[in-house]
Amino acid sequence: MRILNSLAGAFGLTTLAVLPWAVLAESAKPLMKAIVVHEYGGPNVLKYEDAPRPDPKENEVLVRVIACGVNPADPLIVSGKYAKEFGTHLPLIPGYDVAGVVEKTGAKITKLKVGDGVYGYALFGGGWAEYAVLAESEAALKPKSLTYVETAAVPLAALTAWQALIDAAKLSAGQTVLIHGGSGGVGSFAIQIAKARGARVIATASTANQDLLKQLGADVAIDYTKTKFEEVAKDVDVVLDPVGRDTLARSYAVVKKGGFIATLVSRPDQAELDKHGIHGASVFSHPDANELTEITRLIEERKIKPVVTQVLPLSEAVKAEEQAETHHTRGKIVIKIADEPKS
Repeated sequence: MRILNSLAGAFGLTTLAVLPWAVLAESAKPLMKAIVVHEYGGPNVLKYEDAPRPDPKENEVLVRVIACGVNPADPLIVSGKYAKEFGTHLPLIPGYDVAGVVEKTGAKITKLKVGDGVYGYALFGGGWAEYAVLAESEAALKPKSLTYVETAAVPLAALTAWQALIDAAKLSAGQTVLIHGGSGGVGSFAIQIAKARGARVIATASTANQDLLKQLGADVAIDYTKTKFEEVAKDVDVVLDPVGRDTLARSYAVVKKGGFIATLVSRPDQAELDKHGIHGASVFSHPDANELTEITRLIEERKIKPVVTQVLPLSEAVKAEEQAETHHTRGKIVIKIADEPKS
């Protein structure tokens, strides 16, 4: 749900990942290995097979993919439940967190060149393949301090956290933020971004992930299986909610007057916002090369680090999808597609 409606944004991009193979096959393009979805359904519809290699448009770069992240939104796209909202067409190649090396550039590319290590949030997917295209507005130079596998864990989750806390909630130094699901992909970045911003962080997670919350910099760690967060978090300035349902319903009362709730999977109840004198918004992430560059700066300053808990080969994408469906992944799963380039 995190990127639901983001495709309705102002990007106006089309990638070969969402075009019928028949159109591509006519031009006899070189083939690549990819995960292809020919029919909507569960993880079993992911097929490891040959697919036409894409060509970059004038505002795109062709990337030789080294690694690609896995997100909770992936199963929603593969299931077809939100096919219209995500703008997908069958067959499709999933994968939104691309990290790799620029192989070819379009005519209007000005900031990137062949051989650059890059990463980005591919709005229309295509990353679970040996080659993918990224618009220049979606891509940034990869952090030099991270491997490509680590880098692939960053784009969508970190941008979602940034756009919720910084763009929507305007989090500032000295404020207190409550981050639900602090051990997940978005939550783990949100804790670190908030700390880098100078905020005080209260975060929730299960018993097994209390240590991770502390490692990421949370000032207060709440085990939601043992303690109700509202017994600890009171008068906070900002709430980041990637959970929804009862968690969102219980969060209104812990925000101080004038505060803000950013929810990633639901819509704030305007009546509740008005009742408590607070503000709120649904946040749907979108690619932003400039914000990725800001995130890179924080990574290079050792203020942000990705949490990668599982690395799988492209041929085991089904296993990655099955784990993503649980919505209980610690940090991120990454699919490794090629060996790390030698520096």
